Amino acid sequence: MPAAPAAPWPVAAASLGARLRADAARLAGRDSALDGGEALRWVFAVLEHALGLSATARVLAEGEPVARFSLDGYERSLARLLAGAPLAYVLGEQPFRHHVYRVSAAVLVPRPDTEARVEAALAHLAPGESVDVLDLGTGSGCVAVEIALARPRARVTAVDACAAALAVARGNAARLGAPGVAFLQSDWYQALAGWRFHLVVANPPYVAEADPHLSQLAAEPRAALVAGPDGLADLQSIVARAPDHLNLGGWLCVEHGCDQGEAVRALFALAGFGTITTLRDGGGRARVCAGRWGGPARLAG
Repeated sequence: MPAAPAAPWPVAAASLGARLRADAARLAGRDSALDGGEALRWVFAVLEHALGLSATARVLAEGEPVARFSLDGYERSLARLLAGAPLAYVLGEQPFRHHVYRVSAAVLVPRPDTEARVEAALAHLAPGESVDVLDLGTGSGCVAVEIALARPRARVTAVDACAAALAVARGNAARLGAPGVAFLQSDWYQALAGWRFHLVVANPPYVAEADPHLSQLAAEPRAALVAGPDGLADLQSIVARAPDHLNLGGWLCVEHGCDQGEAVRALFALAGFGTITTLRDGGGRARVCAGRWGGPARLAG
């Protein structure tokens, strides 16, 4: 028999800390992928955000009676978490690399995995080098902005097919001090006929249509996640068309699923790329494939 839903918190609850721990238990009970410690961290985060408290102030407040606090905003945020919304969407922001990015349901939540793509990009951009860089499927703009901030002389163009995503990305670039990033609405290379770059980076959809993990990502835009039966449809298109948009000796760096490394390297080789390498994320999983257009025809890594 399925478990009965958790009862709402009683009005006469003794302390704020007890309330938060009870809510964390409710949240962990709803989401089997969320352990108790992580659920408590989420609850602390939404309370601090709703009440404008620092972590220290929240700890000090935990011993106070619940009745001393106006929790309307917190309860709305908690309801969204219980309904399955990611914490980043509830807070409206997500840390990524060295900065905090604003996010909405129009963009994927930036993840640590994607930091490997930033590092791969920066490895092919010397400090002080004045070259053209393209970020395909920019989403929140986190990759384009991180590249622009780390290599301020690079000319970064960021494209996305979604106007709402571009609005989020423009806002992040302005707020974080990267106003030189140019934004363009385009379905991959569609609006870029005749444009060439020293470096193209991309985070296309790469999840297979029947992937069982999709249920855990139901709140995020499906169009930014799913790419055909094997997850390779957009990767294949981006890699195959990249030579038309790269200078001789230029680089393509694409993010992919951790089990797609061999297949993506084969796509690079088929398109004529050389010096094809696979880079790993912080967890040691194959995450980024990079190749040089016009480079020596060899595979590495």
